[in-house]
Amino acid sequence: MSISIHSSAIIDDGATIGAGSRIWHFVHVCGGARIGKGVSLGQNVFVGNKVSIGDRCKVQNNVSVYDNVTLEEGVFCGPSMVFTNVYNPRSLIERKDQYRDTLVKRGATLGANCTIVCGVTVGAFAFVGAGAVVQRDVPDFALMVGVPARQIGWMSAYGERLDLPMRGEAKAACPHTGDCYHLQNGIVTREEAQK
Repeated sequence: MSISIHSSAIIDDGATIGAGSRIWHFVHVCGGARIGKGVSLGQNVFVGNKVSIGDRCKVQNNVSVYDNVTLEEGVFCGPSMVFTNVYNPRSLIERKDQYRDTLVKRGATLGANCTIVCGVTVGAFAFVGAGAVVQRDVPDFALMVGVPARQIGWMSAYGERLDLPMRGEAKAACPHTGDCYHLQNGIVTREEAQK
């Protein structure tokens, strides 16, 4: 599978891009970036040097993925969502030695115009709603909304809201896949359906 790169995109020497990836209009990928297979980078995306983007991620239009951000496989970054890499930036003070690592785990969704403040981990298959501001770590499968973001529920790997309480012990099944989700001690785990 070949890589598709629009003629207006700039790919600096040294960047690695996996097979089947699509790079659209006015994208800039810095030389140290590592981009997996089957990735889509929408119009006007910037990817920094110290960035790792896993296989099958989708980064929609107008997103800047700055240094020290790692996206695992299958992460969705909605249009115009924001990453930061310095917690207290000042134009007059150099703070490149204070970049904080941000990790977005497998299958997570970051909604349009949300902000992920540097130094957090967004759990696997978590769902951050449009416009939310995430300042703390997000559990796997959590549904987060608001400013600052707060958890209001749980999401399946398929992307549907689960009928689970916020606390206690409970089970719920995804109607689309049959996967069973177990809530215990504030943690949700998934048991995949037999195929």
